[in-house]
Amino acid sequence: MLENITTALSILFEPMRLLALFAGMLAGMVFGMLPGLGGVAAVSILLPFIYLMDSYAGLAMLLGAISVIYTADTITSVLLGAPGSPASAPTAIEGHALAKQGKASLALGVGFLASMIGGLFGALILSVAIPIAGPLVLALGTPELFMFALVGLCFAASMVGKDIAVGLAAACFGILLGVVGAAPAAANYRFIFGQPYLMDGLPLPIVALGLFAVAELIGMVASGGGIAGKPMAMGKWGESFREFWRSRWLIVRASIIGIFGGFVPAVGASASTWIAYGHAMSSTKDKRRFGKGEIRGVAGAEGANNATVISDLVPTMLFSVPGGPAAAIFLGALFSFGFYPGPRMVSETPDLMYMIVWSVALASVMGAALCFAVTPYLARLTRINFALIAAPLLLIMVAGAYQGTQTFGDILALLVLGVIGWLMKNAGWPRAPVLVGFVLATPMEQYFWLTTQIHGFAWLTRPGVLIIASLIVVPMLLNLVRRWRASKASAAANPADTQPASDDDAPRDSTILLLASALLLIAFAYACYEMMGFRSNARLMPAVGIVPGLLLSAYIFGRQLYRLRQRGQIVHLGSRQELPVLAGILAYGVAMWLIGFSLATPLLLAWLLLRCARMRLASAVIYGVIVYATAQGMFALMRLTPPVGSWINLPMPW
Repeated sequence: MLENITTALSILFEPMRLLALFAGMLAGMVFGMLPGLGGVAAVSILLPFIYLMDSYAGLAMLLGAISVIYTADTITSVLLGAPGSPASAPTAIEGHALAKQGKASLALGVGFLASMIGGLFGALILSVAIPIAGPLVLALGTPELFMFALVGLCFAASMVGKDIAVGLAAACFGILLGVVGAAPAAANYRFIFGQPYLMDGLPLPIVALGLFAVAELIGMVASGGGIAGKPMAMGKWGESFREFWRSRWLIVRASIIGIFGGFVPAVGASASTWIAYGHAMSSTKDKRRFGKGEIRGVAGAEGANNATVISDLVPTMLFSVPGGPAAAIFLGALFSFGFYPGPRMVSETPDLMYMIVWSVALASVMGAALCFAVTPYLARLTRINFALIAAPLLLIMVAGAYQGTQTFGDILALLVLGVIGWLMKNAGWPRAPVLVGFVLATPMEQYFWLTTQIHGFAWLTRPGVLIIASLIVVPMLLNLVRRWRASKASAAANPADTQPASDDDAPRDSTILLLASALLLIAFAYACYEMMGFRSNARLMPAVGIVPGLLLSAYIFGRQLYRLRQRGQIVHLGSRQELPVLAGILAYGVAMWLIGFSLATPLLLAWLLLRCARMRLASAVIYGVIVYATAQGMFALMRLTPPVGSWINLPMPW
């Protein structure tokens, strides 16, 4: 074994292979920082280049990109509040709140260090787990895999915000979005409204960008300032390292959670990150800061997601079952180079196995170091007028969304989901459960259908199912007991106060909350009516989200009507200030549809730079030309034609 380890190290440290690893790492960092692109785009763009090298160098390039995606994704999550993946949603929630408090460097520093530790733990486990992980993975049947996904979904619904009814309703809405398109177990298309665009379902980058990035962009442009509300002390890494050291055992435990989550194909990253985030919350005495900027939430989430993305390679190399889209591309590269995953790979090519381990470990350390080097410059962006950043950011989001199917349906879906995200944000509803529910809907449907076909209802009595279900039931019961005791103690101390404890948190904007509640109720009611026409196998998973979602949305709508009657109208001024920005972005979408990207974009830049950022004309022209040329160059690099207009189309030189 030691001989194989040293041989693999010498193989990797040949100059061309080491250069390929670093090139892949740089590409992964760049695409990890761009909202909507992420790991799949990085490895997809690198794929044609790996065949120009030998097999070890080509695989090292892909591994360099895969290993640093979640490290670089921390930058976008913290500075912009836009997670590049569902597994980064806790970091976006806690880290972005810290950035608004002027503590972006703290959140980024701890996130980078936790990601590095998670990556190293993943590499360590990868080196020893391949021979022994097979029996562990095979011991999990489809009922246990379904329950594991359900645990992640429930944690996402209950760990963000105090209102569990709203969190569960948001998770159910995510499942509803996730079942749009072709049913995997029946010849049925669901909720496509006669649109060919929806036949393959909604793309993940568009859902993530719409719910988070567009909504955050609207709010920050309307505020007229930077991301942070106060100046930040730059270059003082001591606080980050001290906080990292205080949270070291939490990061280790979160990494272990992420490693086990990575063993579960197609589910791990989303579920295990939220389980780790829930563990961070449950192990903290003062839980009031969670959701408002708690650094332990960043540490737990980043330790778990980076460990998960590495341990995703375990089922990939054991059973040819990729743990995610990036791992699926890596699997295809293995096949193309003549390597066949499974016991044969472990026994016949151990040098390759340990070369993969060394590549992951080295990229994790170097990726964190490089992120530390650029952080002081990136964190300064939090003090710049956000309208200046919004201009190129919105164009990057359009490009990231448009690469999905290269139709205007991508842009329309981005704008519709952006409106939904804006409504949820101003209503005070958590958006992370929607994203997690959307991602887990497909694997949950596959596992649920197989479970019911193979086991009937007897699967509910399996020991593994009961053990995993206890992770949901026990914390929920303890939370109910805790609230009951707090309510009882409050009533005893203040008998005259008859207001329920749950009403202490006034909604941010009662008007928007009522509108969002009504729209959610209508959506679930229509989905329930539409679902009745599906085949029985196609109806199974939608019912899991729609039936409880309908009941919860009816309860939330009725509760909001009661609160309005008791309290009166509450209008949040920030919501009204954001309406012109929302209208401007929607107008950009309409202009893109009518006259195309190339003509609509200069109008957008003029509005953002002259009106919102209040730049001088000469400066706005120079900056606008640079941004416009960069956007066109990005489309050319990705070999895409920008969206064309239905009225006018301006041809590009390429």
